[in-house]
Amino acid sequence: MKRDLAKEIYKFYRSGFRKQKIEQQTEVRQKVTDPQSLAFVLSEVIQNRNWNQGVAEGNLFSDWKTIVGADIAEHTTPISLNDGRLTIQSSSSAWATQMRLMSDELLKIISSSAPGALVESLIFIGPQAPSWKKGLRSIKGARGPRDTYG
Repeated sequence: MKRDLAKEIYKFYRSGFRKQKIEQQTEVRQKVTDPQSLAFVLSEVIQNRNWNQGVAEGNLFSDWKTIVGADIAEHTTPISLNDGRLTIQSSSSAWATQMRLMSDELLKIISSSAPGALVESLIFIGPQAPSWKKGLRSIKGARGPRDTYG
């Protein structure tokens, strides 16, 4: 999830967004030294720093199996989420093709199961082949695996 934080802050500033005071339910404490619940403190930090979208995106990756189901999760893994494009790697090219055919339905499931996560499109990739460019038996300027064994 690479992002350019400076660009996001600049866009945020240029949009003229002014944070409005939202009445929040606060816990009533008798003294300042009384402890607060951890859930309350974390939810307050998330809201104050506008981390709702980032938390929703993180939950998308961690709850992948419950969102898409055990069968699909067994053969697919979410890799990255950049600019609204979720990249998903599958265990075979056949699964990647099948997921491309189901992409509209899967996008609806993801948007309903992970509200707040900005997913606009899905990109499916197959398994990665081994690289023959590095290693003990590689030759600079060679044409691939047919040149590595002499």
